[in-house]
Amino acid sequence: MTQPPTQEAAARVVLADDHPVYRAGLAGLLGTTADLRVVGQAATGREAIALVTELDPDLLVLDLDMPDIDGMGVLEHLAHHQSGIPVLVLTMYGHDEAVFEAMKAGARGYLMKSAPPERVLEAVRAVSRGDAVLSAELVARLAEWFATLQERHGALSHLTAREREVLALMVQGRDNQAIARYLGLSPKTVRNVVSAIFTKLQVSDRSAAIAKARAAAR
Repeated sequence: MTQPPTQEAAARVVLADDHPVYRAGLAGLLGTTADLRVVGQAATGREAIALVTELDPDLLVLDLDMPDIDGMGVLEHLAHHQSGIPVLVLTMYGHDEAVFEAMKAGARGYLMKSAPPERVLEAVRAVSRGDAVLSAELVARLAEWFATLQERHGALSHLTAREREVLALMVQGRDNQAIARYLGLSPKTVRNVVSAIFTKLQVSDRSAAIAKARAAAR
């Protein structure tokens, strides 16, 4: 019989948010679980970097709107000095540029603070496992954002709405199986869509397709 996770085996989480009431509520939510344990709380970007450096947690939950060093600055610092630390951005900012810039800077997930508690827990667990997380609404908007880049990168203009959606999930780091589950498609359908993306972008593999999508956003 499988035993439930012990406190010792729980994923160690640092929370970084300058709103003490929200931060306390989030800590309380994670405290109701056996597999997640809050080991540090930061009210500024500088504190977040210091805690990650000191505690080497399994996950950082980060707001973008932080004093002294904002969330993007924290992500950029960690990308250069603490590579490998999974970061879940949990914020009020849902505009397309913020989402894409955060993912480019190394965030493994991006979720709005308006998400229900069960979705927040699901996202924290997923990112702690190394999975990528993006809400359905943000995936759709990211796909739409790709559609606006036609003038700078004509190849993207040839992608269908479905292909842009799949490309957005590829940029997020999901493999074909994960994309199929997320979109409710068969693995074969996803393989065909990915193949069509490669053909239209004139690339031979996944990393090149992702690179072209990211270049279009610059």
